[in-house]
Parts: sequence; structure tokens; C-alpha cells
Amino acid sequence: GATNRGQLLDPIIDASSVFVDTTEEPHWRLSYVIPQSCDLACENAVFSISQVRKAVGREMDRVDAVFIATENSDTNAVANVVSKEYGKLLNLDSENVNKLFKQVGNDGIFIIDTLGNVVLRYDITLERDQAIMDSRDILADLRKLLKLSRIG
Repeated sequence: GATNRGQLLDPIIDASSVFVDTTEEPHWRLSYVIPQSCDLACENAVFSISQVRKAVGREMDRVDAVFIATENSDTNAVANVVSKEYGKLLNLDSENVNKLFKQVGNDGIFIIDTLGNVVLRYDITLERDQAIMDSRDILADLRKLLKLSRIG
């Protein structure tokens, strides 16, 4: 039986061309694509990712929060991510983002392994209380991956 709480992607999405930088040490990544209009679900996702990253504690240096912005992304949300230093901002064109996430859609929070494979997906929600509960699921899966992983 599976013990993961997120949706395990089968097949996994190879995003190594986007997420792997050979000059840097490998990291696990929590990622979210900032939509055209950042509603309450978007705000919850951004907040959840930043909180989950902090909650891993001493393992925080093994995890990056990466927010993907396209030319269509909500500029206020992008500015908020940058000003509050929630994580790294990665600028991609919307065509590449849509092609990358075509099989699952880009409206979720993703865990990306150290090799650049998108392995888990989590739904986002409008309700703050549910978003907090979902963050616990992300944290549980991430802790398990960090414990089992020897790289990153």
C-alpha cells in the first residue's frame, strides 16, 4: 500500500531541463505556478509552501521553494513572493509551462526531486483551514522523502 498523501504522478514528469542546475548542489523543490489571477487559493498555496519549507527545520537547506511566473502571472502575486522572500522566482513562458504540466495541469503544488522529476502533486483550496491541513500532508510526504533520500 502507498503511504503518500499527495497524488503520485505516474508517469513522473521530467523537468530536469528547467529545475536542474549542474553548478548548484541538488535540492528537493516545492513548486507552484502563479496563475493569471491570484485568488485566495493561490495565496494559500504560496503561504503553504513557505510554511512547509520552514517546518522541515534543520533540513530546510535541502529544500527550495520555487515559484514559477509566466508572462500571464498576476504581477501583484509575483511582487509579493519577491518582497516577502517566500522563495525563488523562476520565469518561464506560458507555452513551456503548459507543455511541462500538460498531463496533470499546473494548478497545484508540486514536489520535485533532486533530479528534476515532478513526483507528487497536491490540490490547492480556497479555505484557509483546509489549506493548513493540506500543508500537513505536504510536510509529511516531504519529511519522508528527505529521510529516504541520500542526495539533496
